[in-house]
This record gives sequence, structure tokens and C-alpha cells, in this order.
Amino acid sequence: MGVLDHVSDLFDCSYGHSKKKRKQFQTVEIKVKMDCEGCERKVRRAVEGMKGVTQVDVEPKHHKLTVVGYVDPAKVVARVAHRTGKKAELWPYVPYDVVAHPYAPGVYDKKAPPGYVRNAYEDPQISQLARASSTEVRYTTAFSDENPAACSIM
Repeated sequence: MGVLDHVSDLFDCSYGHSKKKRKQFQTVEIKVKMDCEGCERKVRRAVEGMKGVTQVDVEPKHHKLTVVGYVDPAKVVARVAHRTGKKAELWPYVPYDVVAHPYAPGVYDKKAPPGYVRNAYEDPQISQLARASSTEVRYTTAFSDENPAACSIM
């Protein structure tokens, strides 16, 4: 196969044109507030026409949109926000059993769907207390000067 690639590069007519990078096939999960069937339809139609989209799943009960295909996650979020006029963000929740301390401050979220908690490993301010394995480490980081969310008693 190496010889064919070399020969095709020799006879390539695209002088100076860079090769387009193909986007990876991936699943993008987005949180969008949907109240009714009209909102659900609006969100679905906003991404169905995008180039590279192969499948769209909408879960209005969980306010979740799942897009599968050769797409860029940032572009999908931007398109949903622009076309629908709703606030859209990447899915911030992970299953309950994945997180070491699901009831740490900032991880537990009342608005999360059942069985899910907020992803603490993405947010550096929350992750300091959520990753602590022992009680002693948790309390020392809570009163540390390096922690921006620390308690200031003194």
C-alpha cells in the first residue's frame, strides 16, 4: 500500500491544498431543557440536518439529546443553542456508581436525573474535594490556602 500512496502523491493535482481531516465517529450527549413535544421536535430538527449526523435520540424526560455521527461536539452544541434559542451544554452527569464520593459538595445535584451525579472530574474546583480518599485529606484541603473554594475562618 505504501507504493500506491507514493504514486498518488506524485500525481496529485491539488497543489498547496491541505487534506481535509475526517472527523471521528462519536456520540455527543447534550443537556437541553425540553418542556413539551414542540420543544422536542425543534431540538431534533436543529441537528438532523447537520452534515455527518447519522442518528438523533431525544429523551425529554431527562432533558437529554444524543447525536451520533461524524460531528464536532462544540459545533453540535452551538447549533442547538443557535437554532432553538435554548441553553445547551455537554451532558454534565455520570452514573452514580462511577464517582468515588457521590455526596461531596458540588457533585451531588438535585436536578440530575435519577441514578446520575455531576461529573466532578471535569471541574477543577469541585474535583479537589470530590477526589479526596480519606476524611483527613478532605478536611486539610477544605482549609488550605491553595484551595480557592476553601473556608476562611481565621
